[in-house]
Amino acid sequence: MAQLDISLDAYNELINALYEASADTSSSSWNIPLKLIQSILQANYVTLILKVPEEDDLGLMIAVGEGLEEGDTVQHLPYQYKLTPFADQPLDTVLTVADFMDENEWKNSSYREHWCEKNNIYHVLTADISTPNVGHLRFRVTRTDAQEDFSQADKAFVELLIPHFRRAITTFLQLYSSASLGSLYSRAIGRLSIATITIDEHGKVLDKNVFASHILDAEDGLKIIGGKLTAQDNSDNRELKRLIKATFANADGKQTMPEAMSITRPSGEIALGVVIEVIPSLGWAEGKGQNKAVIYIRDAVGKSTTSIEISKKLFGLTPAETALSLQLTNGLSLEEAAEELNIRRNTARAHLRSIFSKTGVRRQTELVRLFLNSVAALGYDDRNSL
Repeated sequence: MAQLDISLDAYNELINALYEASADTSSSSWNIPLKLIQSILQANYVTLILKVPEEDDLGLMIAVGEGLEEGDTVQHLPYQYKLTPFADQPLDTVLTVADFMDENEWKNSSYREHWCEKNNIYHVLTADISTPNVGHLRFRVTRTDAQEDFSQADKAFVELLIPHFRRAITTFLQLYSSASLGSLYSRAIGRLSIATITIDEHGKVLDKNVFASHILDAEDGLKIIGGKLTAQDNSDNRELKRLIKATFANADGKQTMPEAMSITRPSGEIALGVVIEVIPSLGWAEGKGQNKAVIYIRDAVGKSTTSIEISKKLFGLTPAETALSLQLTNGLSLEEAAEELNIRRNTARAHLRSIFSKTGVRRQTELVRLFLNSVAALGYDDRNSL
């Protein structure tokens, strides 16, 4: 089999770049391996078509090459050519134009005349790469008319890359799906007004959600000093440090009960509830700094983040009835809620009777429980919260 003249270092750099891109869930690193392939194969364009166009939807591709903006991040470009000579080709097989048609057919094809020619493309090397449970991605390498056609050595080189592309793309999609799911769960926790803080075994804060930021910014019980989570009350701070240390010490890959405590607030408000739980780790790597834990914080006096629009749809309430229900859910009395909404008490009572009739509850405490235990909070848009 013909072999391409490429050094081991260059090949190693390309394979490393592929797997580095697979681990970047922001998808901003795929231009690096594509540029390396462009250089090795002396191509004017290298393209990874992620999605072919449908009825009213443009496709999507990642491309590097002539006339495209050079930058450190990948460019996601529209791809609008569904009818090409390279559609429905055998999967995981490297082909060139000569495998589809003779040169005269290619020169006279509408695809070449209307798309390839204006982009200075003549020679095309193509491979549709299969990915488990996803479908396939279309990989294209092109050269100009002034260059030589792709050789058997070029095709053999790309054949070597196909398994690596498949593994890299599959890994990327799995990591992206996992990251997206984790983000979804994180937003769901936030919408339930639960603050989360990720720490390492030394108590250093690694990450936090918007509700945790709100609590820490208030400096009413907890704050960050020197990058570490700290309780303002000295006694609470000693207990917090002890719990963090105990949580990590008891982990060691075993399933343990979360540690919990309450944090006194200088403002005199009800104490913050805190639960600490280690994030499970395989523990394959030696050394410190591998383990992480999540601290869940609940502010008992914080306002409900129940979505008004979702509540209206769930319970069939009018906007005025929904607004009153949410004020009651936030702990106000009927009189206080009426004052907050700038309505008469009799109007508030009339709204409450209608709310009881529509929801099937008979007491205000039941109404509060109904709202707090409903899925309405999960429809809250936390991007504009707090």
